[in-house]
Amino acid sequence: MKLAASLIAVSLLLTLPLSAQIERRAATKEDARPNDPKVPDSYVLNAKFDRILVLRAKNKTDLLTEMEKQVKQQNIKNAVILAGIGSLRGWRVHNVASRDYPVADMFAGNPNQPVDLIGMQGYINNGVIHAHMILAAGDKAATTISGHLEKGSEVLTFAVVTLGVLNTDLGRVDDATYR
Repeated sequence: MKLAASLIAVSLLLTLPLSAQIERRAATKEDARPNDPKVPDSYVLNAKFDRILVLRAKNKTDLLTEMEKQVKQQNIKNAVILAGIGSLRGWRVHNVASRDYPVADMFAGNPNQPVDLIGMQGYINNGVIHAHMILAAGDKAATTISGHLEKGSEVLTFAVVTLGVLNTDLGRVDDATYR
């Protein structure tokens, strides 16, 4: 029984990325504040696409850095990340690691693990990129990795990201304090 438990523990450890760390921040008054009854449980924004842009990043460039550069150069304030494909030489993501405020984030990555960029979606709100991506490693376990795109995700062959630029301000759609 102890051997089986030990083998399970070791196998779980082996599935972790090369580097994973949980970053916690100190609680603030904002974290302890209850939800505001004046904030609706949900709401809808009406928007139309002004234009569709297809961004391509080349080999050995940082995907997030290139996206930030193009968002600035193209004067994009608000957009929907419609799609993303390609391959990466290495990757870095973060995911939430707690159920309550203050929200802890787990950062993970492997700068030496090539992966396919299977998909990307998200938003650009007031010029700030909030991108989620799904990656697939070419290993025997067919490992899938997902999370928020972080700097340190370096392009291998190419990466293509399609953006739908909006004619509407997205306001507070991704503001965690608007609750």
